[in-house]
Amino acid sequence: ADEFQHAVDALKASKEVKEKLNKEIKRFRNSMNSPAEVGVIRTYIETMLEMPWDKTCKEHKDIAFARQVLDEDHYGLEKVKERVLEYLAVRALTKKGEAPIICLVGPPGTGKTSIAKSLSRALKKPYVRISLGGVRDEAEIRGHRKTYVGAMPGRIIQNMKKVGVNNPVFMLDEIDKLSSDHRGDPASALLEVLDPAQNSAFNDHFIELNYDLSKVFFIATANILDTIPPPLLDRMEIIRLPGYTGAEKRMIAKQFLVKRQIAESGLNKNQISFTMAALDELISYYTREAGVRELERVIGSICRKIVRKVVSGDSAAEAKYKITPKEVHELLGQRKYSLDEVKSRPARGCAIGMAWTSYGGTILTVETTMMPGKGLLKLTGSLGNVMKESAETAFSYVRAHARHYNINKDVFEQNDFHIHVPDGATPKDGPSAGITIVTALVSLLTRKRVRPRLSMTGEITLSGKVTAIGGLKEKSVAALRAGIKTVIMPKENEKDLEEIPEEVRNSLEFIMVDEIEKALPIIFGDEGKEEKC
Repeated sequence: ADEFQHAVDALKASKEVKEKLNKEIKRFRNSMNSPAEVGVIRTYIETMLEMPWDKTCKEHKDIAFARQVLDEDHYGLEKVKERVLEYLAVRALTKKGEAPIICLVGPPGTGKTSIAKSLSRALKKPYVRISLGGVRDEAEIRGHRKTYVGAMPGRIIQNMKKVGVNNPVFMLDEIDKLSSDHRGDPASALLEVLDPAQNSAFNDHFIELNYDLSKVFFIATANILDTIPPPLLDRMEIIRLPGYTGAEKRMIAKQFLVKRQIAESGLNKNQISFTMAALDELISYYTREAGVRELERVIGSICRKIVRKVVSGDSAAEAKYKITPKEVHELLGQRKYSLDEVKSRPARGCAIGMAWTSYGGTILTVETTMMPGKGLLKLTGSLGNVMKESAETAFSYVRAHARHYNINKDVFEQNDFHIHVPDGATPKDGPSAGITIVTALVSLLTRKRVRPRLSMTGEITLSGKVTAIGGLKEKSVAALRAGIKTVIMPKENEKDLEEIPEEVRNSLEFIMVDEIEKALPIIFGDEGKEEKC
């Protein structure tokens, strides 16, 4: 008790905290005959004494140094870097300013988690990280009441205690993977943590006093926003990481991945080198991803195979290996992927759409066919409710405007129709395939084929309007990667073109439409007159 009292006297904390601790020490002295209560009070006092109440690490405001560190560690990610430098500039000018609460959203492997480490190095602040994936107990955030056996503070307070200062860089990883059950909703508990108006008085059930989190630089990461509750989403500043283009992946591999994998495999840079052609081969034909994790794995696989040759004595230890596309084929075998999947012209009744997933953008083919029947519509391909409704809307539009497209109205009464979206095992949802489904149906019924290397995205209404969609940046990157040359998109999304990387904008032709009637002549090109079906 005397040791506790000396520690309280030396503690840098507010008057309220010291009064609470003095009260608990007094209880501690009077509870010597109750071992259970003594244990609870002792744990509480020790936790309170270890908390960094007023202990702040020095602010590092050198903007040039911060920019240098961020550029050394990450290629691209300009929006994240700009936001951090803006924060530093405001702190340098005003000597104050709320720490930002940023949420980085993007596919796996795009550098969301590693950027926080770079930020802590750039700001010269301690770094702490908690993973929220699968957390379903509210007590994980707010802690338990100290009267319970085995009670402890929540993860926020535990990590603040561990890091030892009240202004670290705090990473909340996988915030979109939070779940809830009968023990409460952790996402709701985070509302107080991530609200600049409230987190200066964060209340943890264990410490029973308000703790100031306003100086903490919070960075959350997520793959998708759909699973994050709107009130929580509203409290964070969203920065999207769309995935890397081929040129960006090439530079990342050259500057970071190759060096790291050569070092981890025990080789040195004099023993092995990768040509740019080899990196292009790996990017185009051995990986298919928005990030660079798989690319790093295949580079590591090549390095390990070279190490095995050196260790087993198949080659001299001083031999130098230059990895070219030929060596890539010999070491990794046949190509896994092909870029030619959309080079050929789609068959009649087919059209190429664009989709967005938590792993980045992708292209998908919509197939349609008909057989004798009574006008029924069948939908397959693991489609969600929204996509099914979109397909029904598209079918109704085509049926209602059959005369305009020179389609015999009797065809709908004498045939059944089947719409399929491969691959069938992958769940798909969303309204943005509406224009693609209309195109596929019109192609089927007019015997016309879609222009080669053309893909499209846009929601369709019953009146034939093409309305806005989301994820245009990710979809465009994926389209370029798959060999697409022309993209049909809603006119309402014209403002989103600025967010698309310059390399992608220069390589693709974007055609904006607001009505399906204007889009179809472009989609089918100069093909001859329709044949009556």
